[in-house]
Amino acid sequence: MQRTIINLILISLLTSLAASAQTERKAIRKGNKEFKKGEFIDSEIMYRSALDINPSSFKGNFNLGGALYKQEKFEEAEQIFSDIATEQNSAEELSYTYHNLGNAHFQKEEYDKSVEAYKNALRHNPSDVETKYNLAQAQRMLQQQQEQQQDQDQNQDQDQDKDNQDDQQDKKDQENEQDKQDQQNEQNKDQKDKQQEQQQQISKEDARRMLEALQNDEKKVQEKVQKEKAKQAKVKVEKNW
Repeated sequence: MQRTIINLILISLLTSLAASAQTERKAIRKGNKEFKKGEFIDSEIMYRSALDINPSSFKGNFNLGGALYKQEKFEEAEQIFSDIATEQNSAEELSYTYHNLGNAHFQKEEYDKSVEAYKNALRHNPSDVETKYNLAQAQRMLQQQQEQQQDQDQNQDQDQDKDNQDDQQDKKDQENEQDKQDQQNEQNKDQKDKQQEQQQQISKEDARRMLEALQNDEKKVQEKVQKEKAKQAKVKVEKNW
């Protein structure tokens, strides 16, 4: 009795698995049909529905990555192909996966990663002509990118040198301007000191003249007093009773 129940369960599981597999394949076929028609959004939907049934489906994941790539969702496509590449798949499947991963990197202008992906694809399928061609293109673009980066670095260095020279010249100009200002301030101070000295000399001269004038006035007064005294004395002498 128990054996009969177990057999029924196994038959039910197998039937369920077969039905799921059939539904998965059906969704992938519909996705492929939409993909060929250029309806990449619809194909993405079908591939995702297949993955809902079997998340580990190589075809479902691989084709979903292709649908995303066609929609220029290169970041998402790159992530899917990177995940597939870490799984234990056949050499042919890994070759296709790395090839498409290289394409995603190429579109993102990540040429160094693209070169490495194409090389990995060729390690699993050395005779793949299309991958060899893409590898050559990626290497050429990588070289151009590196040369452009070198030129940019050189230009930045030159700009930095020019900026440093300009800063040094500005600093020198400021120092010269400060020296001129200091010299002008010193000249102004010397001129002011001379003016003050001249004013002091003039004040001393005025004081001397005023003193001499006072002395002269006092002398004149004294002379006048002496004359008056002398006159009075003469008068008294003439009239002497």
